[in-house]
Amino acid sequence: MAEPEVGQDGIRKIIHVDMDAFFASVEQRDDPALRGKPVAVGGAKKRGVVAAASYEARQFGVRSAMPSVTAARKCPELIFVKPRFEVYKSVSAQIHEIFGEYTALIEPLSLDEAYLDVTENFKGMAIASEIAEAIRARIFEVTGLTASAGISYNKFLAKMASGHNKPNGQFVITPAKGPAFVETLPIEKFHGIGPATAARMKALGIQTGADLKAKPLPFLQEKFRSSGSYYYWIARGVDHRRVKADRIRKSVGGENTFFDDVHALSEAREKLAPIIDKVWRHAEAKALYGRTLTLKVKYSDFEIITRSRTMPHALRTLGEVEAVAHALLDPVFPVAKGIRLLGVSLSGFAESSERENNAEQLSLAL
Repeated sequence: MAEPEVGQDGIRKIIHVDMDAFFASVEQRDDPALRGKPVAVGGAKKRGVVAAASYEARQFGVRSAMPSVTAARKCPELIFVKPRFEVYKSVSAQIHEIFGEYTALIEPLSLDEAYLDVTENFKGMAIASEIAEAIRARIFEVTGLTASAGISYNKFLAKMASGHNKPNGQFVITPAKGPAFVETLPIEKFHGIGPATAARMKALGIQTGADLKAKPLPFLQEKFRSSGSYYYWIARGVDHRRVKADRIRKSVGGENTFFDDVHALSEAREKLAPIIDKVWRHAEAKALYGRTLTLKVKYSDFEIITRSRTMPHALRTLGEVEAVAHALLDPVFPVAKGIRLLGVSLSGFAESSERENNAEQLSLAL
């Protein structure tokens, strides 16, 4: 099925589906004792991080990526549940099978969200909002989980719309309403504009979409370089990016945060071994043989450094991966401060491997 430029009415129909508190909702589904209670998926130890929070926990200000100690302080009744990534992947596969009942143009963003282009679809349905309703109902029927959806004429607005009526809802932004919708958005709410960029924009007097729209293209290009054109157009509700069903895997990696800081090279090598092993096992299973290995080091004061090495040939054995990883790790020592996290990633895959895989980046949690 070829990717359509536009529909018969001249408009593309894009749906962004986002599962509601996915990891936490799976845990509440599978354990009735957790239903209606504040739940955090992640480790409860001092170095733990919240991977996902139920809506009951979010009412206390608990959010994903928050340190577990902070989350527990915000919500003393918070229940921590150990992640079950294999279960989440299995449920995600069920959800993506449902997407495939409606369209072949599916762009996964993560286990729990994806873009769908339904301009042309297998059901012959003309109204995208009805397709979104059907998909959400089917997801609930098959998995017992709720999803929210945003429907619009481009990816940016579909993404913005999916968060507008959460949980278990959907929202439509029509071409007639798109530009006005963007103008009212606070700049920090824009998808793709992180805290640092939002701060830079505010320093330039850009507080809302309307402020962004008022800035001329040369100004935005000067201040934000290659992203300037993108900001200029999304401020007008324009986004020409297509839903890409052939996303190429760029890297595969894993990392681990330690309960106690690491100070010695021998201990660091010991801690790095299971990370390398898991990354390699996944890469080998998918025939992903990369030329570039990157080492990530986070110190106790949260300073992060990375070291990379690109080889003249793809790394095709565990021994080769270990040798390069150790060659990058050894010069880091001796250290003046403890190390709280180590990570390894492989990239620069051989062309044949890239053609065989259609996922984006996968981060393996240990």
